[in-house]
Amino acid sequence: MSEAIPNNNASDIIDESWIMRKTPRPMRPYMMLMRLDRPNGAWLLMTPCWWSLTLASTGTWPDMRFLALFALGSFIMRGAGCVINDIVDRDFDGKVARTANRPIPSGLVSVRNAIFFFCFLCVLGLLILVQFNMFAIGVGASSLVAVVIYPFMKRFTYWPQLFLGIAINWGALLGWAAVRGELGFVPGLLYLGGVFWTLGYDTMYGHQDKEDDIRVGVKSAALRLGDATPQWMVFFYLMAFLLIGAAGWQAGLSLYFYPAFGVASLHLVWQVVTLDINNPKNCLERFSSNRDYGLMVFVAFVIGHAF
Repeated sequence: MSEAIPNNNASDIIDESWIMRKTPRPMRPYMMLMRLDRPNGAWLLMTPCWWSLTLASTGTWPDMRFLALFALGSFIMRGAGCVINDIVDRDFDGKVARTANRPIPSGLVSVRNAIFFFCFLCVLGLLILVQFNMFAIGVGASSLVAVVIYPFMKRFTYWPQLFLGIAINWGALLGWAAVRGELGFVPGLLYLGGVFWTLGYDTMYGHQDKEDDIRVGVKSAALRLGDATPQWMVFFYLMAFLLIGAAGWQAGLSLYFYPAFGVASLHLVWQVVTLDINNPKNCLERFSSNRDYGLMVFVAFVIGHAF
């Protein structure tokens, strides 16, 4: 397999991002490794945490300190996930125009330094995690298994998106554990709903890279489902709707939750109806809009809990 020629037009590195304009040059490759110029992944990690914190709350509003800690932790641990993913995928990334300019395949960061940086981010994440109770610390620490396993899955299965869902929605369990010191049926429903949500949006995202995936020999749900992706997304998003809605119902939210959640769910309908799996820009835009869906569901939970 031949090496890709770096192409700034195809690259997912944003040349005019705030990182390039506002940060010291030695820090830029590491901030790009964390994808701080493209924070959608951190939002997708954070919102299930906020959902769970809200449902677990015993007061009128979710704990603002916990919301802030989970927000900071999500950006740090999403960054750690991106670093380990880039370390594992460095040979594949160097053969794909979209990823050839990333810091490791382009030579801006050595594998050794990337490993040290991953460990540093994990230590920062641990400093946040120890602010919670012992049960939550155990739940949070166990998520590292899923984080480390996920990057290898595209070599063995057409469903790496499932393993991403297992990892990125861990906050649906951790938020509840941080407030209640236990787990139960409600966070289980919320977690499963998040996994189906991820199956939908990340399969859509995978259609950007399907030709390159075939060329370099990795698997994805986008390749497995092909032209049937929109029909499967209806199933994935319907399951997410039912499970997340059931979590709100089991948590005893007021009737105000349901219309707000219904409005949020219309956003998923829009994604499926307007999706063009053969248009990478279309796929990226609809994938990125899931940040808005996550925040809309959070608002629905807050409304249902507070009123």
